[in-house]
Amino acid sequence: MNTETWFRISLAQWSLHRTIRGGELDPMDFPAHAHDRFGVKAVEYVNSFYGDQRDDPEFPARLRQRAEDAGVDSLLIMIDGEGPLGSPDPAEQQQAVDNHRRWLDIAKALGCHSIRVNAHSDGSPDEQLAHCARGMSNLLKHADAVEVNVLIENHGGHSSNGAWLSNLMKTVDHPRFGTLPDFGNFILDWNTKEQYDRYLGVTELMPHAKAVSAKSHAFDDEGVETGTDYVRMLEIVKDADYRGWIGIEYEGSAHDEAAGVELTRDLLLKHGGAL
Repeated sequence: MNTETWFRISLAQWSLHRTIRGGELDPMDFPAHAHDRFGVKAVEYVNSFYGDQRDDPEFPARLRQRAEDAGVDSLLIMIDGEGPLGSPDPAEQQQAVDNHRRWLDIAKALGCHSIRVNAHSDGSPDEQLAHCARGMSNLLKHADAVEVNVLIENHGGHSSNGAWLSNLMKTVDHPRFGTLPDFGNFILDWNTKEQYDRYLGVTELMPHAKAVSAKSHAFDDEGVETGTDYVRMLEIVKDADYRGWIGIEYEGSAHDEAAGVELTRDLLLKHGGAL
């Protein structure tokens, strides 16, 4: 057991997506629930749970107050469904940039340091890199203005290729542009289930990391995650001199969501995490 504390533990809202979608948890109550149920003092939001409030100018202040009342820090918002920032069509790409700009404003109002976006595109790997670089560079103009980072997670397709995503980071070369390495999500092709080596991928993404996601699916009777060697993965993160938050993101079905969050939390606590 590693008794040295070197990172703090946060909770990604996606860990409770079935609970929220089932109506058992109001998304506005997520910060308090994270604190009261799991002892976590920082959270990562998912934009789709607040989509009907995106254009309500009072929404960010209400959610921020909920978090502050609970004694919880708001770290980032994971953005999905707002259009492809890597679209080869200039008009579609610009619309995606405009949609994401709204979430940068919301993240700023919440006190978040980042939003997480996706690198979906079309074409060859090189063409997709060029399309994504243009879209990200455009979005980063507003990120600079509001002082919020833009992060890409390995989230399918070429973004799950650590070398490709690292190359995108170097191509854009912007201080507010970074990665959100996820311990899972290294599926290159959902049809063939071809995967990129997760340990290599995280190693390649960590030099650009501004957040880290501890993906989990299933645990054995000893509380060990069965799909990822957490000891090895956390050593990769630590060796990269990362000392920020690591977010619980339970995505399994072998346990109910609350149990999955607790198992992931306890495993992180065992290997250097603190609440």
